[in-house]
Amino acid sequence: MSELNSTEKIVISSCPHDCGGTCLLKLHVKGGVITKIETDGGEEPQLRACARGRAYRQRVYAPDRLKYPLKRIGERGEGKFTRITWDEALDKVASELERIKENYGNDAIYYIAYSGNTGTFLHSQLAVFRLLTMFGGFTPCWGSASFWGSLFSSETTYGTLTAGHTSDDIPNARFIIMWGWNPAETVQRTNTPYYLSQAREKGIKIVSVDPRFTDSAAAFASQWIPIRPGTDTAMLIAMAYVMITENLHDRKFLETYTVGFEKFKGYVLGTTDGPPKTPDWAEPITGVPAETIATLAREYATKKPSKLLTLGAPGRTAFGEQFHRAAATIAAMAGNIGIYGGDPAGFGLCPVGLQPNTSTGLIARKMPGGLPEGARQRPAIHITKLWDAILRGKEGGYKADAKMAYITNGNPVNQFMNTNKAVRAIKQLETIVVHEQFMTTTARFADILLPVNTQFERNDIVRPWQAGPYCIYMNKAIDSLYESKSDLEICTALAEKLGIKGYSGITEDEWLRSFWEDANDMSDTKPLPDYDTFKKEGVFKIKIGKPAISFTKQIKDLKANPFPTPSGKIEIYSKKLEEKNDSKLPPIPMYIEPWEGRSDSLIEKYPLQLITTHTKRRTHANMANITWLRTLEPQTIWINPVDAATRDIHHGKTVRVFNDRGIIVLTAKITERIMPGVVSIDQGAWYNPDKNGIDRGGCANVLLKDEHSPAGAFCSNNCLVQIEREFKV
Repeated sequence: MSELNSTEKIVISSCPHDCGGTCLLKLHVKGGVITKIETDGGEEPQLRACARGRAYRQRVYAPDRLKYPLKRIGERGEGKFTRITWDEALDKVASELERIKENYGNDAIYYIAYSGNTGTFLHSQLAVFRLLTMFGGFTPCWGSASFWGSLFSSETTYGTLTAGHTSDDIPNARFIIMWGWNPAETVQRTNTPYYLSQAREKGIKIVSVDPRFTDSAAAFASQWIPIRPGTDTAMLIAMAYVMITENLHDRKFLETYTVGFEKFKGYVLGTTDGPPKTPDWAEPITGVPAETIATLAREYATKKPSKLLTLGAPGRTAFGEQFHRAAATIAAMAGNIGIYGGDPAGFGLCPVGLQPNTSTGLIARKMPGGLPEGARQRPAIHITKLWDAILRGKEGGYKADAKMAYITNGNPVNQFMNTNKAVRAIKQLETIVVHEQFMTTTARFADILLPVNTQFERNDIVRPWQAGPYCIYMNKAIDSLYESKSDLEICTALAEKLGIKGYSGITEDEWLRSFWEDANDMSDTKPLPDYDTFKKEGVFKIKIGKPAISFTKQIKDLKANPFPTPSGKIEIYSKKLEEKNDSKLPPIPMYIEPWEGRSDSLIEKYPLQLITTHTKRRTHANMANITWLRTLEPQTIWINPVDAATRDIHHGKTVRVFNDRGIIVLTAKITERIMPGVVSIDQGAWYNPDKNGIDRGGCANVLLKDEHSPAGAFCSNNCLVQIEREFKV
């Protein structure tokens, strides 16, 4: 924090949303009002924010911010509420919690939280998690819309999620593949686009493998390889075939550091499982020419060190974990693990700074006396099965009949799959409590709606997304607007109403000081600055000298530093998965035909593959209502001119996109930047149904099947649809 003059000051803060970065924001504050937002302009690495962060003042002062506690007076979903006092609201929430617990048990309380506020130490879903735990427990959700396939693969293959490099290692590569990876819009760690620009300027070849010609492909890549959604694993396995048959694989690395390669080799060559997985085999599956596959394999294998950069989109498919396991196997075959300029194609946590579990571990350590009797975590519901669990309950084989939903830090009706089913489910509940800043899709269904303040109206600490060499103290810049409160303040008041002792007997500053001191014990980066210095300066940049990369110790001396797997090596073949004996989770990476892909019988009825993508104007559903950002890019569906012509669809005209799960109406964007047979819609637009139940907000989740992959991946890129012109009556 610094003073500009007697009336204006600069306050350091950040964006804690799950956009892929945690960037530095400099808030200019005058007379208790934020007048403008700038970003980092200091020494490198600069933690520069994107348009979303710089537009955040529009969110803080948005005219449609929730100002007071509200009680529903209309039908669920109508959005009709009346203002009540905080005492009335908290009394009602407390009485409903007690009623549900007494009549049905704690299992009937579903806590639904997500990534609306992520990576912060104090003000997050952990506050509610702690309250409900001390109340006796609840039914939680599990799963991630972003990365569960990658998480599963890293734990299976490497035994750890710390399987990545800091972004400053990107220019050390000689060859880079961006596979379903679009950091120009999703950031993928603060400053990743900056380092990709450096690599491009050095003349390093960058290839984009993606159904769309993304902004990242346009900005950084010299080659775009379009590929059908859900078939990425087949292409990787065909690349492995080329590397094996042309003797381009690193045999010494494989023999020293891996187990199970020979079994994978047998599958690839077809000696143990079906036909040889040649580029010719992969071409009709993927839509990628065989020679293109072979050339990419040769370049990746011979231009060492090479980076295969993944993480999200290809793993958000019916068998997305197989893509990530195959990518890690390819990285091992090329010997690109544990070396500068390489990459293990893993989950991506880098071995520096505070890890994402730091805040979770800290708050758990601070819970007095451990967990109270009866408060053990209940069997969790996967986020894709949440609506099914509410609708079917015990009759459907779930642990409990859901009676109450406590929803914070997310917009699940909008963001979880099958939105029309979500509406049916959530209307069935007896009580819904929501903490929110706006009248979102989910907030419209609340019985009690509690206004939450923004990160600029409270103090907190945030570590970077996927770890990294800095931390930011988000200094409170202004007083809470209207009657908004933080999640912690709300839960502290509720704890008192519920008679819960010891929930929070200390101040916000005391919590953060205690956390920071404990974080010093948990961090590999020592010493951290003292709390008061950190709070005053607002940002702590860790001086690492050179890129931080995973597995250097293992590659240097495997005997002294084994991989944290059962074998102590990289597991191309997993004994644990073999013991599971699940054909959908084979012990080696394999290509498995996805549902709602090109081979699904539904293709006759719904011939277009829909992928749901990220956009520069939103962080998931966050910022969807901010005018500045809405003008950047309209909500459209991308469609190739070939597909548009056969349907008489014209650019800029409205179309109906539909399947058996629902109908949405939005504007067509006719573009050669998407391959034929594939269409895309940016996820995060707010569901806005008309009187006939047709969504006119452009919410892609209306169309998605509420099913997850065998390991838990959110299958947002497996969806078949049809498109037709909207004929207005």
